[in-house]
Amino acid sequence: MFDTIKNMIAQQLKADAAGITRETRLVEDLKADSANIMVMIMDLEDQFGITVEDDQIMKMKTVGDVVDYIEAHK
Repeated sequence: MFDTIKNMIAQQLKADAAGITRETRLVEDLKADSANIMVMIMDLEDQFGITVEDDQIMKMKTVGDVVDYIEAHK
């Protein structure tokens, strides 16, 4: 699960997947802005057949946060 999400995030944010860990921060480390994050969330929703509540999006600070949310809601 982590590798799939890591690769999707890397592709979306044009980052090197090899450097992404669960602790990698979306904004500070990967330079994601709000538009990047919204597109990433929509892609993840499509990929995993889930809906991410708007209030939860702002709580996702690291790649690990995203993975944990998806694993808990798929």
